[in-house]
Amino acid sequence: MKAIIIGSGLGGLLSAAKLSKAGHEVEIFEKLPIIGGRFTNIPYKGFQLSTGALHMLPHGPTGPLARLLKDIGADVDIVRRKPIAVIRIPRKRGDTDYKFGHKDLLFENFKTPFTLLNRIKLMYYVISTRKNPPSEQSFRQWCEKHLDQDWTYRISDSFFGWSLSLKAADVPVEEAFEIIENLYRNGGPGVPVGGCKGITDALVKLVQTHKGTIHTSSEVTGIKIKEGKATGVIVNGKEHVADIIISDIGHNATADIISENENNTAMAEYINKARELRPSAGIKICLSSDKPLIGHGGVLLTPYAKRVNGINEVTNIDPSLAPEGKHLTMSHQCVHWDDIDDLEKEIEMGLEDLKDIFAGKEYEVLLIQSYSNEWPVNRSPSGADLNNRTPVPNIYVVGDGAKGKGGIEVEGIALGVQNSMKEIMTRDEL
Repeated sequence: MKAIIIGSGLGGLLSAAKLSKAGHEVEIFEKLPIIGGRFTNIPYKGFQLSTGALHMLPHGPTGPLARLLKDIGADVDIVRRKPIAVIRIPRKRGDTDYKFGHKDLLFENFKTPFTLLNRIKLMYYVISTRKNPPSEQSFRQWCEKHLDQDWTYRISDSFFGWSLSLKAADVPVEEAFEIIENLYRNGGPGVPVGGCKGITDALVKLVQTHKGTIHTSSEVTGIKIKEGKATGVIVNGKEHVADIIISDIGHNATADIISENENNTAMAEYINKARELRPSAGIKICLSSDKPLIGHGGVLLTPYAKRVNGINEVTNIDPSLAPEGKHLTMSHQCVHWDDIDDLEKEIEMGLEDLKDIFAGKEYEVLLIQSYSNEWPVNRSPSGADLNNRTPVPNIYVVGDGAKGKGGIEVEGIALGVQNSMKEIMTRDEL
């Protein structure tokens, strides 16, 4: 059976590796001259910067992505070290070392700033809603109803800003609870040795070992449909025949290249839903320093910053991502849809945050990267994802535009790929 995959991002490569290992003939078409999309490395001044995702897997060596990599035989070393995350909060007058301005709270102690009453309420609601999660409201609305405290809004915006590039007001409460449940089930983040490219290279090697083909600078401009099923794709005016098509370019872009071929009610509804999706946006600021700015391999959450949501310093786990004697630190900040037209202002506010957070420490700004529109953080915001199916039974969508439920970033991509692969493999057996 022949599978054609549109796009060589993480979702496309995972799908290709899984299918080629199972004996399918696999061909990938990537419009860029590089493989990996927003999940590979950029060599810059001796540093290994990332094209998109931070060099960090939200659930480290025990999460959905790590399990899928192990299942397909990818040779990737993912390292998790404690603390998995800390939360930076301002010190209060009266604290013995007030002059230092802040203190770092271990993530597992996030309840500490709550009042005793709110701690009791939080414990009750978390336990009581596991079987019957709330719905039809945002996580922010749920917090306002049940907790109503400044700390709740700050820590939820910081966590979801770092993990999803969304504010708590934009995350459906049922998705938020699923994400929190998965966090405790799978554990905290880890760093793949070699960064994003360490994973991308391992997947490319697997695909090629199983005789899969990857074409770069080759854009798919159309999908041929006949009698309700996809028969192939158009690349540079030439048709390439396929039994299965897997798109790693999101539902919106996928709908654009099949819309002229197929015109029925189901397809019209699908196109409308796909075009309503609003990609999530963000800004990443990469820093170089001679001495550690954070000093650990976990995430530093910054709920009291103006814009920055979270920061990690990957060289505390993998020094090879920077020149010898240097450290690589990366901050991420959500850019809300209301602010997307003024990225320069958002960048300035992020830089001001870093000056405050690392006051008294020396660092250099290496590179500032923004993600929006056609090069977003996520093609579909978490909780609004359409599933992996399309109205055409042999076309699937994977990647950051079709994540699995409760999956943070690349973990969600892995869950979406697993959903698609399970269905395809089941069809093969029939």
